[in-house]
Amino acid sequence: MFDKKMPEAWRVLRIQAEIVDGIEHLIKIQHAVNIFGSARLVETNPYYAEAEKLGSLLSQAGLSVITGGGPGIMEAANKGAYQKGGLSIGLNITLPHEQKPNKYQDINLSFRYFFVRKFMFFKHAIAFAIFPGGFGTLDEMFEAVTLIQTEKSEPFPVVLIGKAYWQGLLTWMQDVVLANNCITDIDLNLITLVDSADEAAHIIIEHYRKHVANQADS
Repeated sequence: MFDKKMPEAWRVLRIQAEIVDGIEHLIKIQHAVNIFGSARLVETNPYYAEAEKLGSLLSQAGLSVITGGGPGIMEAANKGAYQKGGLSIGLNITLPHEQKPNKYQDINLSFRYFFVRKFMFFKHAIAFAIFPGGFGTLDEMFEAVTLIQTEKSEPFPVVLIGKAYWQGLLTWMQDVVLANNCITDIDLNLITLVDSADEAAHIIIEHYRKHVANQADS
């Protein structure tokens, strides 16, 4: 939470320390998939099972899995990766409620500042997989497509899982945002909508293989 008593100069040093610590802990990670979604979707929710399956599939393909480190969808994705022997990473955030680290993490980092945490999410990402969630999940999704749209990041898949949940948002973006020329067709096509972990894994793994092949050729 925001510390009003801390002098500005000391706050800058704390931010710097978080960045350095995060970089040092994650420096050896080459290819990671960020999986986002609500902390409130518990084990009995169908999306929990799909997130666990996606974490497992990506792990078996040799990809690291990064989540926000908390409960719900984050726990499910970490669990799927962790139990298959893949590298399971949680980038936690200090919050007044909901955010308690799950137990399925090989690397567990905790951040005070959202923007430092976001930087760590993007630093090693080759794809974003996004399950149903609230403001935090929406923030991460729009941040991803904005960075790709503005060419501040290399293009990578931004895959939404759950047509029943996401279709209304995409329809509004097409019928209102696109119709008012606030985005283009190209921008809208940065987002892919699927309905299962299998579909999401196929898109992400194919991108990963092409990414590795391009690196080998360069």
